[in-house]
Amino acid sequence: MTTTAWHESIYSAGWIPGSAGTLTVTAPATGEELARVGLADAADLDRAVAGAKEAQRAWGGAPYVERAAVLRRAAQLLEADPSRLAGWLVPESGSAQAKAAFEVGLVVEELYECAAVASAPPGQLLRSVKPRLSYARRVPYGVVGVVAPFNFPAILAMRSVAPALAVGNAVVLKPDPRTPIAGGLALAELLEEAGLPEGVLHVLPGGAEVGQALVAHPDVPCLSFTGSTPAGRAIGEAAGPLLKTVHLELGGNNALVVLPDADVAAAASVGAWSSFLHQGQICMTAGRHLVHRSLVDEYTALLAEKADKVPVGDPTDGAVMLGPLIDERQLSHVDGVVSDSVAAGARLVAGGTHEGLLYRPTVLADVPLDSRAWQEEIFGPVAPVVAYDDVDEAIELVNGSEFGLSVSLLTSNAYAAVELADRIHSGAVHVNDSTVDDEAVAPFGGIKASGVGGRFGGAAANLETFCETQWVTVQGRPEQYPF
Repeated sequence: MTTTAWHESIYSAGWIPGSAGTLTVTAPATGEELARVGLADAADLDRAVAGAKEAQRAWGGAPYVERAAVLRRAAQLLEADPSRLAGWLVPESGSAQAKAAFEVGLVVEELYECAAVASAPPGQLLRSVKPRLSYARRVPYGVVGVVAPFNFPAILAMRSVAPALAVGNAVVLKPDPRTPIAGGLALAELLEEAGLPEGVLHVLPGGAEVGQALVAHPDVPCLSFTGSTPAGRAIGEAAGPLLKTVHLELGGNNALVVLPDADVAAAASVGAWSSFLHQGQICMTAGRHLVHRSLVDEYTALLAEKADKVPVGDPTDGAVMLGPLIDERQLSHVDGVVSDSVAAGARLVAGGTHEGLLYRPTVLADVPLDSRAWQEEIFGPVAPVVAYDDVDEAIELVNGSEFGLSVSLLTSNAYAAVELADRIHSGAVHVNDSTVDDEAVAPFGGIKASGVGGRFGGAAANLETFCETQWVTVQGRPEQYPF
């Protein structure tokens, strides 16, 4: 599977060879070689930032309708041919076909929403004690650096790239080296075809060296990173002395709470989706199932039944619902968490086995609260279940995690659950829905160890995240001072 656009190339003022040679892209399900793309190094990064800085002047100064038109056209092109992206998401990231289609839809929505962001009011008229015009306005940073992950590579890149472009920034994107096409090069091709001027977007597949150079570069004042909490901490530590604006969207160990009055069968369906979708490789995955003791046996049995029935295999097969974990390292981590937790006293109810990178959906019951399965972000298709006796205990368990990204409350009394939401420390709370949820119009992000900085989604959040605020005053004649 090859393409002429990015064959042995990076995207930086056109399709050019990477200075570090080439990167082989393989399918995690089969080990098949999919393509060879360019591999960038720090020198490529320096040239890209210089080019982006130069191109941003015209892009940021262009009428907003020009920026909106490019993003709108990209959305239309992708709507007309979803396979141009889905065809890479399936083999490259191990996405089941339904997940790939869903992700493409998210990218389309993001592009349309950000086309509208380009025309959003950029500021606010302020009162002043002086006879003058006083206002605050949003202005682009200049060059925004984006580091995107492998799991939902297209949307998690585009939700930073599109709003940054919409408000007039240039962008340097480093996709995960395991998904450089769906997470970067295919997006560059799409935006290039939509009319994005040369030099405004650069896509540099590369390793840690490129990421470190992007964080440290003095001409990249804003960095948007999506990835693990340990990596986010390292980036924050490196960027802090440089006084950069850093937006970190990090991991989660999200709680799904089944309240005493919940419909157990419906709750088990939500729980299975929340833990198993895309092999659990989602920051919003439900990693902790808190179930009232009166319901826990029935819930666990239903969840295990669903786990046993999920088709797992090569995602190029349309009947498959779960594909492979991304690589051997992730497999070792997931399997190690499960094995260690069973050794610590958890009871294996379903799954816990694998063929190659194909890990069966797994349900653990009676999970000790000090076990790895309860304490860590697993990033695999594992559902740890714990019983609680009263709602106060459940809320304490929810808030006891260092993470704070997404929480699900399942109940027959939605309004009572809304009141409980006031007590939950989380960036998102979903009543009677999955922990896994995202919309282009909604501000998304976490608190505590799940993230810091701006939010993604919606005009207000995107303007705040990808712009600086400038205060401007205007008087008809110079102010008179006593000296």
